[in-house]
Amino acid sequence: MKRLPLESEYLAPLPAEIVLRLVVTDMDGTLIDGDGRVPVGLDEVVARMREAGIIFAPASGRQLANLRAILGHVVDDSPLIAESGALTVHGNEEIHSDTISAEEACAAIATARELASSGYDVGTVVACKRCAYIERSDPAFLAQARLYYAALEIVDDLMTIPLDEVLKVAVFDFDDVENGSSQALAAAVPSVQTAVSGLHWMDMTSPHASKGRALAALQARFGILPEQTAVFGDYLNDLDLYEHADLGFAMSNAHPGIRAAAAFTAPANTEDGVLRMVEELLRRSRRRD
Repeated sequence: MKRLPLESEYLAPLPAEIVLRLVVTDMDGTLIDGDGRVPVGLDEVVARMREAGIIFAPASGRQLANLRAILGHVVDDSPLIAESGALTVHGNEEIHSDTISAEEACAAIATARELASSGYDVGTVVACKRCAYIERSDPAFLAQARLYYAALEIVDDLMTIPLDEVLKVAVFDFDDVENGSSQALAAAVPSVQTAVSGLHWMDMTSPHASKGRALAALQARFGILPEQTAVFGDYLNDLDLYEHADLGFAMSNAHPGIRAAAAFTAPANTEDGVLRMVEELLRRSRRRD
């Protein structure tokens, strides 16, 4: 598939030659378009990457089952970083995971309930390794949860589910989460890590869980260096990816914090930015000796 050439503002800062072995990309606001669609021709570009010995690894706040459902056969041989870095797998092999305690999960659930009782329009997802659970089931919230969780179960009481394998508690706020409910949630459970992963989502994970830590585990597993790694992101839960990659790209639609951290810029997700830039990196990449 022929894509639009990159504008000079994106091309000029790039090194003339690179050795590329790993491409890690966020999903929402980065790889997929504004309507939640996977870019046309992704399978062709990933096939070219594999032929060149380059690993393609999506890294998302989404659930593992959701990533597999959306990306299908394209990621049959790809490592996957799910739940904002709390779970990393390659096929059936778990490479890395970080969970929160049952007590922390209970505190997060209770705080979200208190916020809802005080007028915040919020809903909670408890994400475990094999399934995610919700207790709010109105159509508006259910539609949001189903966008990101393919293996999803509605229960009467989140406190009654097994809480010994919780990867993440995610809270959806129908208002602006960064300037709303996130502060109360962070204060209520200070022992967990909180990250705003979009305009409406806040993720509560182990303090050790992050996309960057998951990327470091992948690099160790496959013997890949930061100078051989490219990353693409747009929001704050992508931030520490850039600590592990010399080729760090912020989408032109990215949060200011991401644009400040990234060495390079790619066109927006609505302009097929990831694939256009990856094709350029393939042109500049040479195989290792």
